[in-house]
Amino acid sequence: MSDTPLKCTTRHVRIFTATVEESGELKASDDKLTLDLDPDNEFEWDQPVLAKVQQRFAELVDAAAGTELSDYNLRRIGTDLEGFIRQLLQTGELRYNLGARVLNYSMGLPRTPETL
Repeated sequence: MSDTPLKCTTRHVRIFTATVEESGELKASDDKLTLDLDPDNEFEWDQPVLAKVQQRFAELVDAAAGTELSDYNLRRIGTDLEGFIRQLLQTGELRYNLGARVLNYSMGLPRTPETL
């Protein structure tokens, strides 16, 4: 096992082959994945939406069970999860954080009830 975890980074998803220690440090792992969601706080996360994303992450990890924890497989999970987040935004379940440091609307313009 390497002391350096693999990671997949997309705009809103970071996945590490690691666990988070009590000190907040990452410890490399051969069989555990850690999800860092929306590190730039671009979205407003209600608990039900966050639970949906975490559930989808668990489903993707379960579907990849038995495969190597490789860079490619992590990127595939990250890309699928990024697409799921986009769907939540397009259906209006997820909203942009209008108080974010930078408003770049990376997944398209905000949706309003009139445009849904």
